[in-house]
Amino acid sequence: MSLSVQRIRYPPFEHSHMEPSEVPIVEAVLDVEDENTPEFVIGSDDSWIVEWIPYTDKFANTPRIVSDVGTETPNFIKRSRVGWYIDPDPLHNISRRLIAPTVVLLILSLFVHAIEPGLVEWGILSQSIAGSFRVGPLEYPKLLMFAFPVFLLPLFFRMIANLRDLSRQKSLMNLDYQRPEISIQTNHGREAISPGSEVVSINVISIPNDLVLKRARIQVGVAIPERRTVLDVLGRTEGRQPSPGMSTRLPQHRVATGDYEGTGVGEATPMVVPNRRAAILEPMRIMSSGEWVNQYADSINESLPLPNANWPGTIYSSLIAIHWELVVEFMSTGGTKFKWVEPITIAHHSNRTEISPAPTRSGRAELSNY
Repeated sequence: MSLSVQRIRYPPFEHSHMEPSEVPIVEAVLDVEDENTPEFVIGSDDSWIVEWIPYTDKFANTPRIVSDVGTETPNFIKRSRVGWYIDPDPLHNISRRLIAPTVVLLILSLFVHAIEPGLVEWGILSQSIAGSFRVGPLEYPKLLMFAFPVFLLPLFFRMIANLRDLSRQKSLMNLDYQRPEISIQTNHGREAISPGSEVVSINVISIPNDLVLKRARIQVGVAIPERRTVLDVLGRTEGRQPSPGMSTRLPQHRVATGDYEGTGVGEATPMVVPNRRAAILEPMRIMSSGEWVNQYADSINESLPLPNANWPGTIYSSLIAIHWELVVEFMSTGGTKFKWVEPITIAHHSNRTEISPAPTRSGRAELSNY
């Protein structure tokens, strides 16, 4: 047995709107059976950070936790990050980009209406677009009648995108595709792949008949820490005020893992089919991806590059979970993109690894661009 220290300040859902230094770092000491545990730091103390280091006397008063440590994929990742997925509709992104300019247009129209008598007198504004329309006992500014429909465009696009997403999710569920047969190999014939290597070799042997293989890549990230462990280490109790960066716990019937764990507030994924597993992959908020390798044949036997950052290998505990996964993209005969996602095991570096700053991504699937 050996002692290790874990320190993590995981990005909340809307981390771009939060000052990292105001979120407490969760520090804990745990017993590890395997003495060959990794040593790494992702990020820095004044920002988002994920650190796993050997124990020293400096941490004598740090709380201790009991947690399984290993390379076997935890159940919550198997439930949320293994299987078939679709990408969010591109209209989600367009909708969000339109929010700011449409709000500015609405405010500007109200401001111009407020000063329009002077603008008309000076000849800057035409009388035909000044004034108001009377509808019953009420009057509505003419400019607002033009600006308000534009203001509603993001909501309209969002509604269309959600309807499309729901339709494609239902189609995916009804198709009930089987797992594609994929072999992951290395030069040494081991399951684990050294991060010192530049590539991972895969061989896609068989796929569903109505799908065409398009491309594949490797990605790695830090999964969300276990809520119960975070609260215990911070000395907080469930049901009371949560720590900064965390929300109150949401109902268990919620599908999205991050929302269920309650480390942030908001929609990690767009609208999902109720009472089914999520068919839109929730982003890991600290994450890096290798380059896509395109393929235009019925099978693929290629080498996939690892992410450029010096990431540690696969390791899971209740606080820190470094998760590697393979993403293979297919195209259906109807033109719909589907992705198969499954975990892979990567060996650790023999030396301490460092990544700075932490490669953060949006907590929203439609904005994470993965």
